[in-house]
Amino acid sequence: MSDALDQLCIDTIRFLSVDAVQKANSGHPGMPLGAAPMAYALWSRHLKCNPRNSAWPDRDRFILSAGHGSMLLYSLLHLSGYDVPLDDIKSFRQWDSKAPGHPERGHTPGVEVTTGPLGQGFANAVGMAIAEAQLAARYNRASHEIVNHRTYAIVSDGDLMEGVASEAASLAGHLKLGKLICLYDDNRVTLSAGTPMTFSEDRAARFDAYGWHTQSVADGNDVDAIDQALECARAETSRPSLILVRTHIGYGSPNKHDSYEAHGSPLGADEVQLTKERLGWPSEPPFLIPQAALARMREALSRGERDEANWNARMKAYAQASPDLAAELQSRLRGDLPAGWDADIPVFPADAKGMATRAASGKVMNAIAPQLPALTGGSADLDPSTKTALKDLGDFNPPVATGEDTQGSDGGGWSPAGRNLHFGVREHAMGAIVNGLGAHGGFIPYGATFLIFSDYMRPAIRLAALSKLHVVHVFTHDSIALGEDGPTHQPVEQLASLRAMPDLTVIRPADANETAVAWKVAIEMRDRPALLVLTRQDVATLDRARNANAEGLRRGAYVLSDAKDRRPALILIASGSEVGLIVAAAERLRGEGIAVRCVSMPSWDLFEAQSKDYRDEVLPPDVPARLAVEMGVAQGWHRYIGDRGEMLGVDRFGASAPADVLLREYGFTVENVVSRARRLLARTGEMHAP
Repeated sequence: MSDALDQLCIDTIRFLSVDAVQKANSGHPGMPLGAAPMAYALWSRHLKCNPRNSAWPDRDRFILSAGHGSMLLYSLLHLSGYDVPLDDIKSFRQWDSKAPGHPERGHTPGVEVTTGPLGQGFANAVGMAIAEAQLAARYNRASHEIVNHRTYAIVSDGDLMEGVASEAASLAGHLKLGKLICLYDDNRVTLSAGTPMTFSEDRAARFDAYGWHTQSVADGNDVDAIDQALECARAETSRPSLILVRTHIGYGSPNKHDSYEAHGSPLGADEVQLTKERLGWPSEPPFLIPQAALARMREALSRGERDEANWNARMKAYAQASPDLAAELQSRLRGDLPAGWDADIPVFPADAKGMATRAASGKVMNAIAPQLPALTGGSADLDPSTKTALKDLGDFNPPVATGEDTQGSDGGGWSPAGRNLHFGVREHAMGAIVNGLGAHGGFIPYGATFLIFSDYMRPAIRLAALSKLHVVHVFTHDSIALGEDGPTHQPVEQLASLRAMPDLTVIRPADANETAVAWKVAIEMRDRPALLVLTRQDVATLDRARNANAEGLRRGAYVLSDAKDRRPALILIASGSEVGLIVAAAERLRGEGIAVRCVSMPSWDLFEAQSKDYRDEVLPPDVPARLAVEMGVAQGWHRYIGDRGEMLGVDRFGASAPADVLLREYGFTVENVVSRARRLLARTGEMHAP
């Protein structure tokens, strides 16, 4: 049970949250009322953190996966001494407050990841636990344990219903992530009903089957029982832990206790009054913080400073014993790029046959990986197709029993220090786990699959962009040119959809050398995710003696080749594999005396970041005859082709046939591009129709 001071702290957390929701007339009061005891037990007795330095590398990570209960987190942060002033609590959910409606990474000190879309935080926590395990395996030494922290999460019924949580939980159990501990707010109520309506499985048995260590706490108000369960979970080193804590949403509310009505609406002034009376809390003033409760919660400051000072001393001793490793770790934690990290990236010679950009990407990745220890990732069971395995750098997996096969897919063997992550057929979890790695720090993580399956992981991509995480998505098999697999696997609308997302840099390189530059851009990008879109089929490696340098990719679009000493009459624009097509078409048109400019446009995002002068230089406003060529829907291209230009795209689904047949039937041939260009020139008055 809890003593009087414990109870005072718990009720302070509860009513600071309730008062903020009531003042905002918006929010979710039910969860803070029910989950405050478990949160208090964790934060006051177990969580290793320093509120004065929320970025201390060896802190425990805490994730409120049930992000709708954000006021619970903001109350904990304020009371513990983080830079979340009471005025921000009082302006919960208002403009410019540090207490927005759902937790946002980078907006509020102490918020590790952006949560709210249920299940995402749970999967982020798996990524953070992987990050800690990999760093510990690489850098810790017998007498110098300088990476040693846990990942904690509070998760809800809704989190555990979401498919992404199932995917992530399955992988976490397989990987034996013993430093991952989740407190399950088992209040058995969702937004619209009690869980018996939709969620009747035995959750403990389910997680036992995943390979987790499970415990149950019958009374969610019993702080000592929760404390003991946390101690037991911390002692379990070979399995992640789920602690099922039986709580009551809207606890203490006479009319909304255990009711879905307490989930997403303020209690109302009268009900707040009744709840305070029921729990023995003063009616006035609102936002009351008793000094004794604040003093207890602010003990986190002295604990945190002591823990960080101890770690700094150990880090100093480690640096003396292992200076190279210490320097590498500190560089990774700062997000620095090692000198010469890109020195071994190949320059690809001109080649009419060329190679698939997915193959070029694999060569580039394996050129930079030995120089860039932070680069870690994998695919959703598609390494042989996405070409994203890092050779001889090991597969991340727990140590295996004697006699088991330890030979990894890359030949490097299984090890917690391995840099190849095998996500299995779990695209959504992959995206969210990669986000967890990126949020943890010390990694440039990547995940890979086919472009069509970006649909499965779109919520995680969106949260990476919203959180400005430095992660890389590698998507291959980027068009109908993948051929016989047919329309289920042929992306047509995905490029337009992903380009519509703010703060996401989408890059579709034209050939091997553009792919090399695309990887440079992705690695150097610190404040947003990058998404590389690559071909399955071979594409010509352009002759850069006759065409502009591939470094032009950095500006999003560039003049690849131009009319000699003449104003262009026609501009051909393309991305990816279609750039080779417009280059061939331009050669034929130039043979007819037509002044043609070819523009490679691998990234709309990078192009839009350029000055208007540069954009007008590449696409002169006085040249209306513009033909864009891309194997995707036309949506969005109007901004570059204008009212008088045209788009050769794919505004219907693909089909099952060999790639060359599909390209012919959908019009992606030199002959069709030339014909379309002639008609466009005639229509815009640049020439007479032939």
